[in-house]
Amino acid sequence: MGLDNVVVNWPRTGRFYDPVAPAEFVDFGEIVDMPQISAPTAALAELIAKTGTVRATAYTELVDLILGLENVLYATDHSAEDEDPVIDPDGCGWIADGVERFVARHRAVGEAVTFDTVSEVLRALLGDGRLAEQQLRWLDSRLDRLRDESGDPPQWTFTCAELSVLAAFYRRCAERGFAVYAESVAPRRAVQP
Repeated sequence: MGLDNVVVNWPRTGRFYDPVAPAEFVDFGEIVDMPQISAPTAALAELIAKTGTVRATAYTELVDLILGLENVLYATDHSAEDEDPVIDPDGCGWIADGVERFVARHRAVGEAVTFDTVSEVLRALLGDGRLAEQQLRWLDSRLDRLRDESGDPPQWTFTCAELSVLAAFYRRCAERGFAVYAESVAPRRAVQP
């Protein structure tokens, strides 16, 4: 199953959340025409501009690692079964803050965001803290859990620009008082002629 983060009005009215018109994000389409923009960054910006949605599946592990929690983009912090999987505007602001700070620190390492560079940036951030040793042990355990059975790391292929667009999506939601509904979607299958 995949995950979409869909912008909705906050709070819900009645039993359902009303979707936000994609026009609220149309300016993200300008990113597509920027020179030297990578294809994944352009694709993310175009999807946001046209639908007000982020295909969040690709970003879940990275965002969880950056923010130090699990399933952040799935909105699983709601313990009651009747709670909807929604990230409220304050939560969107918190996600944006964390990703923005990470990108700002990562730019010193380079534009390409890989498992190794993420580890390097997070080690530097946590190493400066008061509880550095404890936090670094936590980071090592999180990084180990992301490796596959043969010990290989995830093959992330992000750029700082792409993550900046992702952060801008959540920042827009926070600033305009929108929420994000975490919607599970079936994987897209190739259609044969």
